[in-house]
Amino acid sequence: MAQASYKQFCPLAMAAEVLCTRWTMVLLRELIAGSTRFNDLRRGVPKMSPTLLSQRLKDLEEAGIVEKKPVPSERGVFEYHLTNAGRDLREVVISMGMWGQKWVESSLSLKNLDPSLLMWDMRRNLNPEPLPKRRTVVQFVYHDLPSTKRDWWLVIEPAGGVDLCWADPGFDVDLYVSTDLRTMTAIWMGVTDVAAERDKFEFTGPKEISSTIQIWLGLSPFAVQKKLDS
Repeated sequence: MAQASYKQFCPLAMAAEVLCTRWTMVLLRELIAGSTRFNDLRRGVPKMSPTLLSQRLKDLEEAGIVEKKPVPSERGVFEYHLTNAGRDLREVVISMGMWGQKWVESSLSLKNLDPSLLMWDMRRNLNPEPLPKRRTVVQFVYHDLPSTKRDWWLVIEPAGGVDLCWADPGFDVDLYVSTDLRTMTAIWMGVTDVAAERDKFEFTGPKEISSTIQIWLGLSPFAVQKKLDS
């Protein structure tokens, strides 16, 4: 890692030299969540420059935390997979996130609103079980954002796959969800819920889908911390 050494034999100091560079823990969160390709990792860290992302992946490779593997079926395409050492960091990352959820003031977190990160998180944690057993398309409309960031589509396939689109995918929309970004982020973080914020939502579509949104939408993996401590 390209940073000054603490020059201590303490294992914590040595671990900090590897893990505490800017963006490293956030990138590890994405790898642990299952992202393996460069573009998917970028969607999970949208504020991180491609150049810095490449450098951090190289750093993690050198540290033995990540392994870069070619995709046999796609020439010139690579994936990044956690090694045993990387997978061993899962509980570290989860514990750090749980600590942040518990002790960092939620109003501070809600100043860092980012629709692309929110929708990416929602996509990979969505529970398709309560939805109809067919392709279901949900369009989120954040009416407080400019037109270039306002509309997002989740395409949920009957087998459970979920795609996130920032351009109209061309399918009929089953449910339109109109709200503001702060409200949706607060719900995702577990600070509040859909029922409590009902007056800030406008649903257009079948009630069978809109009435179960809190179930299929789910919560951030770290939101459970609030529930455990309440």
